[in-house]
Amino acid sequence: MKETLHVEYGANTVEKKEIIAAAKKVWADVGNKNRKMKDLKKLDLYLKPEENAVYYVFNDDESGSFPLYKVEE
Repeated sequence: MKETLHVEYGANTVEKKEIIAAAKKVWADVGNKNRKMKDLKKLDLYLKPEENAVYYVFNDDESGSFPLYKVEE
């Protein structure tokens, strides 16, 4: 089965795969240089389109947020 999830809010649209990829990038970027993707065992994401935010919890012990949509300048 092929699945697709699109999140739309106002004029913005983002796909599930983009959100997960962004979360994995945060995992790699905010960690120390020895952090490996295989060390990410659990990823919980909470979307709040009205706040333009994705809240994450990595491995039940590290949390934060990043923008859901790219902001045009």
